[in-house]
Amino acid sequence: MAALADFTTLHVGGVPRSMTCAQSESEIIDAVRDADAQGRRILILGGGSNIIAADELELDVIQICTTGFENDPSACAGAWVTVQAGHNWEEFVAQAVANEWTGVEALSGIPGTVGATPIQNVGAYGQQVSDSIAQVRAWNRETQEVDTLFADSCEFSYRSSIFKLHPERWVILSVTFQLKLGTLSSPVQFDELARELGVELGARVPMVDVRHAVLALRRRKGMVVDPTDHDTWSTGSCFLNPRVTQAPQGAPAWEQPDGRFKVSAAWLIENAGFAKGFGVNTRATLSTKHTLAITNRGSATATDILELAEVIQAGVLATYGISLEFEPQVVR
Repeated sequence: MAALADFTTLHVGGVPRSMTCAQSESEIIDAVRDADAQGRRILILGGGSNIIAADELELDVIQICTTGFENDPSACAGAWVTVQAGHNWEEFVAQAVANEWTGVEALSGIPGTVGATPIQNVGAYGQQVSDSIAQVRAWNRETQEVDTLFADSCEFSYRSSIFKLHPERWVILSVTFQLKLGTLSSPVQFDELARELGVELGARVPMVDVRHAVLALRRRKGMVVDPTDHDTWSTGSCFLNPRVTQAPQGAPAWEQPDGRFKVSAAWLIENAGFAKGFGVNTRATLSTKHTLAITNRGSATATDILELAEVIQAGVLATYGISLEFEPQVVR
C-alpha cells in the first residue's frame, strides 16, 4: 500500500492501515459510516495540501475522489455552481474564469480540493471563499444525516469555519458557490496584487489578468506546486497572521473591525532572525523564496517539519511576545 507521502504536497507520511478512494457521494457516506460503526480512526483526505502526517500511522484513510460541477440554469442572477468535494480547486478556478464567473479569480494556484476550502475559509490576495460560498452539503457523523449548511451557519472567520472548529462532525460532500457574471474581476483589495497589476486598490480589471498576476506572484514565492522544486514541497503558509492589540514598530499591520491589528507573520519570522532557507538541519528548511513555508528538501520527516516550526514559534515569541498559530493539520 502507498504511503501518505505520495498523496501530500509536503511529501511526508507513513503507510496507513487502509486507503479507500470514494468516487461518489454514496461511497463517501458508506465508507465513513462503516468506519464509525466499527470504531475505526479515520483520516478524510482531499488534496493533501494542508497535512503533516507522521511516519507511523494507525488509521484508515478515506480519500474524497468525487469530481465535477454543475451550474444551475434556473438561478435568478449570476452563476449558482455546485462543485463536488474532491474536485481540484485550481481546475475549478480556471474554469470559473473561462466561464466568466467572478469571485474566485484571486484564489488561483492554491493546491487542494474544493471540499477543503470551506474548512479553512481559504483566502489569498484579498479574496476568501466565504465571499462566494452559498451553501455546503455535508455528512453529519453525529446525526447520521446529510446536512445543508447555508453560509450564515458556517461560522466563517479568518482561516476558520464551523468545520474547522468541529473537525470530527462533518464530512463535506459538495460546495455551492454564488458567483457574479462578467469579464471584470472583483475590486482588487490587496496592495501586492494591485502593484503587480499596476492599478489602484479597488480597481476592477479583466479576470484573466488577475489570474495571471496571482499565479506569477505565487510562483515567485514557491506557492504553485511543482514536483521538481523543493520550495513547493510544503503545506503552503504554515503560520497565521496573528491579531494583536499593538503591532511591533515597523511591522506591516492592518487594523481589524475589533480594533486589533493583523500583523504579517512573515515579517515577524524574518525579523526574529529566521531568513529564507533557514533550517535546524538540511532535511527541512524554510522556503528559499518565502519565510511562511516550511519545506521538505527531499528526505524530511514529520518530526523534522514540526521541530523547525517549534523553533520558529519560540523565536518569534521570545523576540516579540507574539504566539504564532500553526495552521496545517498534524496527523499522528
